[in-house]
Amino acid sequence: MDVQVPFTADDVARTRFAVSPMWEVVTSFRLLTRPSAPAPYPRWAARVRPLVRSAGLDRGRLADLVPPDGFLADLLTPLPATAFPTLAEELAAIRATDPEHLVEDLDALVADGRVPAARLAPLRADPAATLAQVADEAARYWEIALAPWWSRITTVLEADVFQRARSVAGLGAAHVLNELHESVSWDEGSLNLVRRSCKVTRQGAGAGLVLVPSVFLRDRVLTRTTPPDPPQLAYPALGAGTVWEPRPTGQLDALAAVLGRSRALLLAELDSPASTTQLAQRAGLTAAGVSQHLTAMRDAGLVSAHRAGRSVLYARTVTADALVGPQA
Repeated sequence: MDVQVPFTADDVARTRFAVSPMWEVVTSFRLLTRPSAPAPYPRWAARVRPLVRSAGLDRGRLADLVPPDGFLADLLTPLPATAFPTLAEELAAIRATDPEHLVEDLDALVADGRVPAARLAPLRADPAATLAQVADEAARYWEIALAPWWSRITTVLEADVFQRARSVAGLGAAHVLNELHESVSWDEGSLNLVRRSCKVTRQGAGAGLVLVPSVFLRDRVLTRTTPPDPPQLAYPALGAGTVWEPRPTGQLDALAAVLGRSRALLLAELDSPASTTQLAQRAGLTAAGVSQHLTAMRDAGLVSAHRAGRSVLYARTVTADALVGPQA
């Protein structure tokens, strides 16, 4: 169905952008439920899916609230309090959710026909415990699936926000709204959304609109309308595909002269997050030697470490990406 959402001048004035870790949790989690990940996500999905299954997150409470399609629980995407809320802040908001909101989301999931009522019945028994479990699972999922890539993800999301904010200043909010996605348009005081499966309304909602870029929304937008909060609209971020592109290694010789050949090679191998064992196999080094190099580079801010079940995955930081440099 097509939806026309009326906006006042005050709503337009209060429209803002936000980067939300929980929106990336739900959009990426939903993407993993597809039988095969579309471009540009196959390499990411191939690495993450086994870890998610091993942790049991594909059959936990988070999976109950994020079906493969249709309505997903609004409580998972609380209103961003700032332009760049932390994951901890959003998880705290989930844990503090009114139990009635959880029940409403469960009712909506059943009504949408995507999740059997019997499967959701245990979630109703103890809402406070359910909310705590959902937040804990979201934190574990983030550490496994997003944390190793987070510096790249946030670079893209922040760039999208800053670019669109400049467009608002120079061209106006209407111009930016018309460029978010082909299914979104602004016309004579209304935001028009086409082919919507979920209801979007301003009735009882707060003033304004929160626009949230996501690197996992390739071909659609998602909305959240939970009065008294203002509506949220998540849209595909500009340059999202660059998160998953292999990083070029044209300056390794110069980098090796500073860091040493082994550390330069390890940075090159960290094109995507990997464990100590994986890096040792790829680089032809001992696991003990790799561990020492990684510790030194982590202390220097060149790599970050993220626990994924029993393993620890290492990832290049944005600083290291800049040092590795463009391909010659």
